[in-house]
Amino acid sequence: MWKPDRHSKKPLYEQIADHLEQRISYGEFPPGSLLPSERKLAEQLGVNRSTVILAFGELRSMGIIESRPGSGTHVSKYKWGAVPKHTPNWKRYAEGGSFLPNLPFLRRIREALQQNPELIDFASGELSADLSPLGEITELMGAQPSPSYLGYDHPQGYMPLRQAVASYLDRYRGVQTTESSVLITSGSQQSLYLITQCLLSPGDAVAIEDPSYHYSLPMFQSAGLRIFGLPADEGGIRPEEIRSLVKKHRIKMIFVNPNFQNPTGALLPDDRRGKLLEIASELGLPIVEDDPYSLTDYDGLDRPSLKSMDRVGSVLYIGSLSKIAASGLRVGWMVAPHSIVERLADARQQMDFGLSVIPQQVAARFLESPYFEPHLERLRMQLRLKRDLLIDALHQELPKLIRFHVPHGGIHLWCRLVPEVNDAKLLEEAIKKGVVFVPGSVYGSDSGYVRFTFGRAKAENIGTGIAKFAEALRALTR
Repeated sequence: MWKPDRHSKKPLYEQIADHLEQRISYGEFPPGSLLPSERKLAEQLGVNRSTVILAFGELRSMGIIESRPGSGTHVSKYKWGAVPKHTPNWKRYAEGGSFLPNLPFLRRIREALQQNPELIDFASGELSADLSPLGEITELMGAQPSPSYLGYDHPQGYMPLRQAVASYLDRYRGVQTTESSVLITSGSQQSLYLITQCLLSPGDAVAIEDPSYHYSLPMFQSAGLRIFGLPADEGGIRPEEIRSLVKKHRIKMIFVNPNFQNPTGALLPDDRRGKLLEIASELGLPIVEDDPYSLTDYDGLDRPSLKSMDRVGSVLYIGSLSKIAASGLRVGWMVAPHSIVERLADARQQMDFGLSVIPQQVAARFLESPYFEPHLERLRMQLRLKRDLLIDALHQELPKLIRFHVPHGGIHLWCRLVPEVNDAKLLEEAIKKGVVFVPGSVYGSDSGYVRFTFGRAKAENIGTGIAKFAEALRALTR
């Protein structure tokens, strides 16, 4: 986010006025649109309110903006002497369309992190730079021969990457497939988007875990789907409850995250996995298995995927490199019957004509390189360390005020707060103290739950971050 240069000879208010005038001229603030309040803009830019008042005064003197008592400051409709006769109502367009915006809590978290990058981040679901194989990937990129062609690639994705993914799935996830049944995507989000848009119709009912990461995805509501929760305990969902949901709501598809589930960290036991597959097969229900965290198992155990146990073809399997390597590579995959892969590849080609071949080349080389296995071992060790630091800090800072089950993999710790507290007030107070997290209600839970994600925060900041959270919680429960 732009901020004025305090070392410049130009006064701060003039810099702010020039910046706002530029944004207005670019159409970011069309004629008649409302500008941020003086107080809010001052907070965003890190200046005194009096500085913003001077900047607004400068723009007002030039006729660029105008203030209306009780309604704030607007961009002048008579800017530069031109009276716009047919200015589009951009606010109405921004609020329209069928694709819904992110949930308010998630937008607030993103805004807070943009305004203050120094916040200790227990919200972002990605790995920190020290957990990503940056050196290895840099070396692979340097050794990679120059591409001979940079045109559109195969609709299903770069062939060597599909082959590498098939080998990876066979070795690490027990999934036997061929490149013809693999679709390369930009990550799990795009895989889910393609499924909800292409394989389901508005009004269809789907079942998801409760709580679930999928509650935080507006794409389900944007697709017009009816969402029903499968209650989960320490061991994940209870498959027997699927029958009643199907009978009552005619469920068309089940979405699950069986290994170190987001947000709870639950690991679905083998007997429940077998029962889930049995019921799905009996009812002819497809299962979408989202499997981003399996290889983060801190003990290095071979946790089976649902897909590896699937004998009748009920499971659509999706994964990515985001949680085990680097989210910035934007490489994920889906394994499905070839007819489904062709359908989704055709839809994705209509969206973007396919992914960039360069990160696909890098991903293929990394999956097949001798760097991959040592990277996984380091990743597990570092994530376990961060988890332990987080748990120790919670025991020290919030004894008897917070409850949780210790996960054995993944990057999330799901906690229940003992004192009653309002989610929104707690988040705002935490931001003031210098830390950010995700309230549990984002994932469908009642107020009083929080998700701490420890993949992004630096190990040395975890204790400080929990201390700040504890200050925020106590400030609201005194």
